[in-house]
Amino acid sequence: MTIYLPPLDENDPEDFPSVTTALEEPDGLLAIGGDLSPQRLRAAYERGIFPWFGDDEPYLWWSPSERAVIDPLTFVPSKSLKKYARKQNIRVSMNYRFDDVIEHCALIRGAHNVWITQEMRDAYKKLHRQGGAHSVEVWQDDKLIGGLYGVSIGTLFCGESMFSLETNASKIALWRFCEHFKKHGGKLIDCQMMTEHLATLGATPLSRPDFIRKLDQLKHRMTDASLFQSQWIDGATHA
Repeated sequence: MTIYLPPLDENDPEDFPSVTTALEEPDGLLAIGGDLSPQRLRAAYERGIFPWFGDDEPYLWWSPSERAVIDPLTFVPSKSLKKYARKQNIRVSMNYRFDDVIEHCALIRGAHNVWITQEMRDAYKKLHRQGGAHSVEVWQDDKLIGGLYGVSIGTLFCGESMFSLETNASKIALWRFCEHFKKHGGKLIDCQMMTEHLATLGATPLSRPDFIRKLDQLKHRMTDASLFQSQWIDGATHA
């Protein structure tokens, strides 16, 4: 079967087709080409689109028919998770080690299952330096054991990936980020595509039209300026 995808204009970072034209099979595939500049990435996320491709593949852009989302206002960590965090001397920070977080997210998936290619990592690091991408880091004593990263669009946070080197580390990252995010005016976390693991973390499905309506509302609102400052977000102090 031949699939036609509209090629993006490399000279126009705003050049994206309507998400309503995304394919049904493979679900959500929308366009090909363009670049991974910070301007292009911001334009994509503002339209409910994200890049996803492997090594030796062209840039592919997606907007699936169903999104997985987490409401930080209703997220409730389990009692066992709270107990584990206290017992294991866990601390959580924001935007201290973005580069390390994205590198770990790529490494834990193995050499043959890496969609966070070197080119993708370089692009999101650049976006982070411009204030558009952010990380949450989980520490046990002085060791980085987990975290997550994503892109901020108004009061929406578009989660990209998470990792754990120790039990529950990514869950703790999400829990503490939900608390911090809602405290500073955050309203919704996009997790892209629904999985069984995300369901266990409290994610629920949202149709593409409903997600785009939410996005159009949230992307024009502002969170508190201090939300993404480099800081400890669990009450701990910097050692």
